[in-house]
Amino acid sequence: MKLSEVNTAHLAKQFIMVNPLMNSADPAYIRPLDKEVNEVFDAARNKHYKYGSACRWVLYNDAGELIGRIAAFTSTKYICKGTDFNVGCFGYFDCINNQEAADVLLNKAQEWLKLQGMEAMDGPVNFGDRDKNWGLMVEGFGKEPIYGMAYNPSYYQNLLEHYGLKNYYYQYYFSINHVNNLAGKHQERYEKFKAKPDYIAKHIDIKDLDKHAEDFATVYNTAWAQHEEGKEITTEQVKNHFKAMKPVMDPRVIWFAYYKEEPIAMFISLPDVNQYFKHFNGKLGLWQKLQLLWLKKRGACRKLVGIAFGVVPKFQSLGIDSFIIQECANSVKGKDWYDEFELGWSGDWNPKMLNIYKSLGATQSRTLITYRLIFDNKYPFERHPEMEYNKPKQ
Repeated sequence: MKLSEVNTAHLAKQFIMVNPLMNSADPAYIRPLDKEVNEVFDAARNKHYKYGSACRWVLYNDAGELIGRIAAFTSTKYICKGTDFNVGCFGYFDCINNQEAADVLLNKAQEWLKLQGMEAMDGPVNFGDRDKNWGLMVEGFGKEPIYGMAYNPSYYQNLLEHYGLKNYYYQYYFSINHVNNLAGKHQERYEKFKAKPDYIAKHIDIKDLDKHAEDFATVYNTAWAQHEEGKEITTEQVKNHFKAMKPVMDPRVIWFAYYKEEPIAMFISLPDVNQYFKHFNGKLGLWQKLQLLWLKKRGACRKLVGIAFGVVPKFQSLGIDSFIIQECANSVKGKDWYDEFELGWSGDWNPKMLNIYKSLGATQSRTLITYRLIFDNKYPFERHPEMEYNKPKQ
C-alpha cells in the first residue's frame, strides 16, 4: 500500500473520488458536492483555518488503485465540555473493508495529530461546523441521506472499533412522516400563547433577511451559551448563511417567535437540497443550477430538513416550542407541499432536545456515533457528559 499526502490538484481530485468509489454499490448514496469538499480544505474559504490546521491523505493498493482516504485537523475552537486535554480530530474517512488499510489511515492521522501536540482524537467529524459530515452512521442504512449528513458503508463501524476507537456519544436523527401530524398536546400549549397578544410567531420575510439574521444570532447565541462548546455566531455569519440558502429557501417554513418584539425562539427548516443534488453527481456548474431551478419549480423536493431550533433559556419549559412549531404546522396544513420532515441530529448528551423531538411524535430514523481515541491511554476514557441546563434568569 502507498499513502500519499494531498498536496496537488490531482491528488485533491483523487481524495474526492474515494468517497463515491466506496459507496458505489449503495443505491441510496448521494454524492456530496465536489465544490463543498474542496472548500473545507481551502484556507481562503474555510474560517476554521484561523484557529487550526488540516492535512489529508489518500491510500493506494499495490496496483495503484484508490482504496482509502482520511483527513486530520486541529482547532482551538474545538471544545468539548468536560475535556481538559488537547483533542484533535479526524474525518473524511473512507476505506475498503480491510483492517490493515484502515489502520494505515488511522495511524497516519494519529501520528500527525501527535506532532501538533494533541493527546486524543475525535471523529469522524468535519473541519468546520457540526451541521455537516459529523459522526459515523451505524443505523439507518438504505435510506437516502439528507444534505450534510454523514453517510458511509456499514462495515466502517467494525474498522473503527477494531482499531480501538470508543463511542464518545451517540447522535440521533428523528423524522416525522407527515408534516401535518403533530402530537395533540401541542395544540393546547399553542392556544395558550396564541391568546396572549404579547406573543407572536411569524415566518420570515425574504425581503428582510438582515433583520432576521439579527434575530437568529440573538436566539442561537442565547440558547446555546450554556453549552459552552464554541457555539457563538455573528450576525454577519448568519447573513452569509442566509445569502447562500436563498436560492432554495422556503420562507413559509422558517419561523421566529417574539415576546413584545424581542426574538425568543426560532424554528428553521429548509427543503432537503439532496433531493436536487442527487441528480448532479457532485457537480454544481451553470447547467446544474439551471436544473435546480427547474426541479424546484416542478416540486421535485418533498422533504423538509430541520436546520436550527432554539428557545432562549428565559422562555424554555413554558411551551414556546409548541407555540412556534404548531404555528408553522398550521401554515402548511393541507397544502400538500411536503411529505416528510427530517429533524437534525441531537447528541445523547442533550436529553431535553431528544424529549422535544419525541413529544412531536417523531420517530428515531438514524443513529450515528462520534468516536474518541486517547493516545497512549494517557487519560481515562469518559463519554461526553450530559448537558447541564442552567436555570433561566427571570
